[in-house]
Amino acid sequence: MYVLALGIFAMVTSEFVVAGLMPQMADGLDATIPQIGYLITAFAVAMAAGGPFLTVAVMKLPPRTALMVLFAVFLAGNVLAATATGYPVMMAARIVTGIASQAFFGVGISLCAQLTRPEVRGRAIAVAMNGLMLGTLLGLPLSTLVGERFGWRAAFWTISALTLVAAVATLAGVERLERARAGGGFREELGVFKNPRLWLALSTSTLIIGATFAAFSYFNPILTQLTGFSTGTVPVLLIAYGAATVVGNTVVGRFADRHTVPVLTLGLVLNLLFLTGFALFADLPAPAVVCMMGIGLVGVTMNPAMATRVQRTGNAGPLVNTVHSSFITLGIILASSLGAVVIDAWGLRAPLWLGAAMAVLGLATVLPDLTRRPAPASDASRPAEVSAPEPDSAPIRS
Repeated sequence: MYVLALGIFAMVTSEFVVAGLMPQMADGLDATIPQIGYLITAFAVAMAAGGPFLTVAVMKLPPRTALMVLFAVFLAGNVLAATATGYPVMMAARIVTGIASQAFFGVGISLCAQLTRPEVRGRAIAVAMNGLMLGTLLGLPLSTLVGERFGWRAAFWTISALTLVAAVATLAGVERLERARAGGGFREELGVFKNPRLWLALSTSTLIIGATFAAFSYFNPILTQLTGFSTGTVPVLLIAYGAATVVGNTVVGRFADRHTVPVLTLGLVLNLLFLTGFALFADLPAPAVVCMMGIGLVGVTMNPAMATRVQRTGNAGPLVNTVHSSFITLGIILASSLGAVVIDAWGLRAPLWLGAAMAVLGLATVLPDLTRRPAPASDASRPAEVSAPEPDSAPIRS
């Protein structure tokens, strides 16, 4: 799980690197700041739209081999970015890395299910997803520091080196398994999408992440222009926010297996309260910081519970997990784009209210599962059928 977390950390650092080096990249590629901003959008769209197709292409491979292929594609994209001679080449590099990153998430989370017993899968996913949280906490500031000191190309070379380290660690630390059978063959994996409850679970994940990123995407202008913090203070606050996500992710991982839907419900309720409080008291430093930290504790940290719910409703196969990651990315795209629209119309508090509205919609998608009759105790923690290397992880189907 820790090795997978290292790979995810490399992917997330690459995703965030452009945001921290926009002026330098604009100068180096003879582009405008808005054009560099489109590189972020292209990465996200490539993740959401292209990731599942690459996952299908590697589904027949053993999981470790599939991860090696994805590392190779991701590395090629970062090397292409580091050597980009112009904006079109950089755009192509971001699309390649986005697609590989999304597929890696899907295959990696599916591998978590294969390597662990059903009753601890949520905790295992939380360990792997700490790569995402640490990418927010450390990846962005470190890549920005490297880019500012040694040039933006050095940041991509550093990510390329990190990718090689993660690949070697995966090759050495992840045991060789046969082809994943967590969801069966392609047709069987595709068949689970006929289940309406799966689409409900996927939409919950979109709304949870959307609610969080409606605020996160605009923390900087909100904290400087409304709350009154200096630009030098904001990075410190963002590091504190990243630390809160690590803590929250660890706590959620402890309860995601046994109390999946209640954890999601409580997380959404608390996020709604924090987003509303932030919107109401954004001009007061102390309440604003408390609400910001609260969003960190109960926002993206719902990932282990979200993944557990999706796996139990569909299966733990790589395609389902990759599509789930695409729905998460869709939440980021919707929140950031709609946030820009509402800011133009109603000001900087508007994205916080947008996040609160998405949290309310998220609660509506959880309620049907919350009110369902609970399964018998013997089945309560059984996710979808998986293959596993140990006898006590025999295939189980909910």
